[in-house]
Amino acid sequence: MAWAEPIVLAGAHALLRPLAREHHDALCDAARDGELWRLWYTSVPAPEAMAREIERRLALQAAGSMLPFTVFDAAGAVVGMTTYMHIDAANRRVEIGSTWTRAGAQRTPLNTQCKRLLLAHAFETLDCIAVEFRTHRLNTQSRRAIERLGAQLDGILRAHQIGVDGALRDTAVYSITAAEWPAVRAHLDWQLTKPR
Repeated sequence: MAWAEPIVLAGAHALLRPLAREHHDALCDAARDGELWRLWYTSVPAPEAMAREIERRLALQAAGSMLPFTVFDAAGAVVGMTTYMHIDAANRRVEIGSTWTRAGAQRTPLNTQCKRLLLAHAFETLDCIAVEFRTHRLNTQSRRAIERLGAQLDGILRAHQIGVDGALRDTAVYSITAAEWPAVRAHLDWQLTKPR
């Protein structure tokens, strides 16, 4: 299958549907929960910038470099966005990123379920060699979440990007390889079934 071809991924705690323009209003509501765009170390779109962000992601999908999803919770409510990005089919690699989740859905099984779905599709359908995750070096919440998945730190890209405020961002790069996937999958499945 084409790596940027829209697909629905479903689990007990989350549903990933291809990003669509009609998700705009619900995504704005989700971003307002916690005013996520105000966090200086993330790039969550503000409600007034959501339409632009949806168009940007859909354009990258049309170019074959991104597969964007809208994230729904088990009750069917929109809670955020995630993507396969920097698609490199020739080298069988993707990055899971540009992910954000409304404040009320954070620290729930939803994020684990989303990553389980995305990783399974990447390794078991797309036959990826490795899946990458990147975040701001100082975004400790995101870094701990990536590490809880079982990803390994590859390194820090220093002065890697210029933020909207002009500050330089150091980027922490993590990955999971195909050889590591069976153990990571078992760990994620255990996390999703253990009592809370």
